[in-house]
Amino acid sequence: MQHEYLSAFQVLLGVLVRFWPVWLALAVVLGTSFAFRARLGLYGQLFDTYVGIAGVTICLFWLFTAMFASTVAPFNPLAQVLVMKDALPGAIEPESGQAFLFGGDRLARDIFSRMVYGSQIVLVIAPAATMFALMVGITLGLPAGYYGGRVDTILSFLANLVLAFPVILLFYLLVTPGIMDTPIPYTMAGVFFLFPIIFFCTLFYTRYKHRPQALAIQIGLTLLIGGWIYLGLVFNADPLGIIAIRPNELNIFVAVVFASSPGVFRIVRGLVMDIKTRDYVAAAQTRGESPWYIMLWEVLPNARGPLIVDACLRIGYTTILLGTLGYFGLGLAPESPDWGTAIKEASRLLRSHIHPALPPTIALMSFVLGLNLLADALREQSLKG
Repeated sequence: MQHEYLSAFQVLLGVLVRFWPVWLALAVVLGTSFAFRARLGLYGQLFDTYVGIAGVTICLFWLFTAMFASTVAPFNPLAQVLVMKDALPGAIEPESGQAFLFGGDRLARDIFSRMVYGSQIVLVIAPAATMFALMVGITLGLPAGYYGGRVDTILSFLANLVLAFPVILLFYLLVTPGIMDTPIPYTMAGVFFLFPIIFFCTLFYTRYKHRPQALAIQIGLTLLIGGWIYLGLVFNADPLGIIAIRPNELNIFVAVVFASSPGVFRIVRGLVMDIKTRDYVAAAQTRGESPWYIMLWEVLPNARGPLIVDACLRIGYTTILLGTLGYFGLGLAPESPDWGTAIKEASRLLRSHIHPALPPTIALMSFVLGLNLLADALREQSLKG
């Protein structure tokens, strides 16, 4: 079928117009941040360098794209318009009169809309899995570095045991479809998702143990919110129906946490072994503070710089890993608009149609680039401090 096409300039203009809520949000947030950067601490210091500005801008761009995906994307990412199969960029869809700005894929879906909605998947799974990995690594790394001895030996052995596996092989074993039919993912999720609850309960207990009323409120809220999220993620039993995760997404989530936690553990352990020799730690010990109070309120805040940098880099690694899993067909469902799956689908027809592969590839590359620039800027600021 012959299609009507927009010119290259019209396609570019159409893309810019579709992103109007993103540009508006960027202008408001960046303008406000730049104006009040002196009061915004570490975040405000990022605007002192071009690298920091670029990193923040790119990351915020994709964050706002994920938030406003339903407004930015002109079509449903799963909708098939048969006449638009393998349509070139700028082809106009006959019924609605709207253009497939980046063309259509081999299943006649709008590539632009799929790229936009793919950002939602990446910006939910990668940061959330990284945060859980940080919780696990921090909770285990603090006592290993502070106590040393047998505690350190056992936990370090377990971490090194996981790190001894090649990453791709480890993920292949954990994400294969057959694993979802076993209790392994749910058992691992049940263990890993307890760590944030344990961490925050310990955090509040060490801080408010001499103030029972405040402690009861903090612990109660932690158990209530943590238990609600735990029920939704592990047992898919959220009574409100808000928190839920599909089995294949849970599989990927658990695999990322399992593979990333040992790396975080080693970083935290090394930082604690260095920081625990400082004078302010000795002063806290002299005051009679408990070991967990010292770890959580004296040591951990002074390790936040390297951990924030590592978190940014780790989100980037996780994003690449999700793309890799999607490319090998081990990620999300085949119809998912996530960038890795989109690249895999497009790679089958590269010789005849290259345009379906470019948008998700550039999106993945730009988001990881933004995270790396952000990490570089944070590293520079931590060195200055």
